[in-house]
Amino acid sequence: MKFTKITKFLGRFISSQKLLKLGSIELRHHNQVQLYPVCYKQSDVFIFVGLFMEMRKVLSDTIKKMMFLDERIVVINADLVKCVGLGEVYAEFPRRTFNVGIAEQNMACVAAGMSTCGYIPLIFSFASFATRRACDQIAVSICFAKQNVKIFGLDPGIACETNGGTHASFEDISIMRSFPNTLIFDPCDDTELRLALPEIIKYDQGTAYIRLYRKQNWRIYENDYKFNLFKADILIKGEDISIFCSGFMIKEALIAAEKLKGFDIKAEVINIHTIKPIDKDTVINSAKKTKKALVLENHSVFGGLFSAISEVLIENYPIKVMTLGIKDKFGQVGKIDFLKKVYGMSHENVVKHALNLCKKF
Repeated sequence: MKFTKITKFLGRFISSQKLLKLGSIELRHHNQVQLYPVCYKQSDVFIFVGLFMEMRKVLSDTIKKMMFLDERIVVINADLVKCVGLGEVYAEFPRRTFNVGIAEQNMACVAAGMSTCGYIPLIFSFASFATRRACDQIAVSICFAKQNVKIFGLDPGIACETNGGTHASFEDISIMRSFPNTLIFDPCDDTELRLALPEIIKYDQGTAYIRLYRKQNWRIYENDYKFNLFKADILIKGEDISIFCSGFMIKEALIAAEKLKGFDIKAEVINIHTIKPIDKDTVINSAKKTKKALVLENHSVFGGLFSAISEVLIENYPIKVMTLGIKDKFGQVGKIDFLKKVYGMSHENVVKHALNLCKKF
């Protein structure tokens, strides 16, 4: 692999970003050339991105490896094989992969039935359909029946972009959090997803829900990252304010933390990748140190990460907590950077709220 000249505009990956010395790497996969950004400038902060793979490619490769190792694993999708990037999996394992069509409720029931026979079903659809549409089937046939099913919700929150309001799942975490013995995981990049998938597939203490961003244009972790499914990651240590976040909101938090240094504010940025069961100790210890918290989430402010953090702190160490997320609104069509501004989820909003909490204007 060689770096190409810094002349390519990767609008497909980082549309509307201000670019500075943008490098790219060309990778050829199944006769399709994909470009992967190396670094870019957002506002006044220079961010190193690094080489990464699309999350759906990581998903496909990891599932293939796991299926070779464990014959119990089966894959079921609702007419989204190409969309999810599972074509190679279906080609490699034709007798262990199924397409139920656009019928998410049926997909959940099929998975529940296969789980009773000793299989480990992985089911896929857009997050809105995988949770909201199949809610009752997940609650009764999967969770209540204590079936070992892994549910993948694609493009959660505003990541649905131009698919619009019908596909915008602002309530998927709140739905799944309400079911007992359910694990909820929200990865921030391809590295974290690659390391988490084997642990999640092996997890047999209840149902697991994974939010999956099919594409991405950032990297948070390098390949030497030591992942712990049940332990939150402190990405930046600070003492003035705790910023709890997950998914792609971590990138906004890191940019904001860098900008807050200009106001003499040292923000502690914590990746809560596993929202349930939440790492209470890390949340409480950070709150005790900073005495104030800001929660960032690509989800409704009702029932998601903000609610989970608030529940922990109310019971253990009450402090002032503010949030950035979807505030009682439905989704709409738009690119992700536009939607971040519409819903007040950009790093500029993070800085503004942090300054308010720290009483610096």
